[in-house]
Amino acid sequence: MSEKLKILLVDDHVLFRSGIRLLLQGEADFAIVGEAADGLEAVKCAHQLKPDIVLLDLNLPGLSGLEALRLIKEDTPECAVMMLTVSEDALELACALRGGADGYVLKNAEASYLVDAMRKVVRGESVVSPDLVGKLVGQLREGSKLPVATPGPSMLTPREKEVVQCLTRGESNKVIARNLNLSESTVKIHVQNILKKLGLSSRVQIAIYALEQGWAATPDSQA
Repeated sequence: MSEKLKILLVDDHVLFRSGIRLLLQGEADFAIVGEAADGLEAVKCAHQLKPDIVLLDLNLPGLSGLEALRLIKEDTPECAVMMLTVSEDALELACALRGGADGYVLKNAEASYLVDAMRKVVRGESVVSPDLVGKLVGQLREGSKLPVATPGPSMLTPREKEVVQCLTRGESNKVIARNLNLSESTVKIHVQNILKKLGLSSRVQIAIYALEQGWAATPDSQA
């Protein structure tokens, strides 16, 4: 990348921020432009600094991480937000994704995974720790009470439903393109159309919505 990715680090633990700062300073394409210790400070810093990505803890003093996420997305929608947390709770994961989080990674993740995940969300991809996806899908299939998305007014086309099926399996645009015999640019267009029709903001939200609606079982299901 020609320009460094501007990063805002938000966590109320100084030692944790120091560790993440040390890790990210070793990446030539990363630049930490600011740090915040609470949710309100995070919102202010995001507004002032316009970072490319915010690493946001879920449990913050004062304004919660989820509320800070909502306000950052409202004020600076072009900014990617990745939740970096210890919480493995499927409900909190679902709430974060509904709130517009572009990624959800556990604090015990490998350093290489975190760095790769950050680059992916800045490119417009959604990243969730694999074990958490399995836990979330399991709770959905068991009928657990998770936030319900508001259905969009439009029906998805057959091809869009095929793309949704692929997204529920966590496939990348490259894999979807190969499986459906499409170009990657066409897949990107389909994903954007699906997001608009369903009123969602990320690929992971599409997958969760599809599972909630029972679309994952049959591609021909009606919206």
